[in-house]
Amino acid sequence: MNGPLDLRVLVLLLVGAVTGYIAYRHPDIGVALLVAAGVVTLVYLMLGSGENGGPPAR
Repeated sequence: MNGPLDLRVLVLLLVGAVTGYIAYRHPDIGVALLVAAGVVTLVYLMLGSGENGGPPAR
C-alpha cells in the first residue's frame, strides 16, 4: 500500500458499505454482514496482481 489509505482500500470500503446497506434494506436478500463480507472478499481477490487472480501481492 502507498500511504495510509490507497484506492484499493477505498473501493473495498465503498463496495462493502453499499452492499451491506442494500442487504439491510431488503432482508430477504440475505444477512447484511455475510453478504457484505462476501462481496468485499470477492472484490479483494479480483483486485489481485492480475496474473493468476490470487490475492494481491505485497
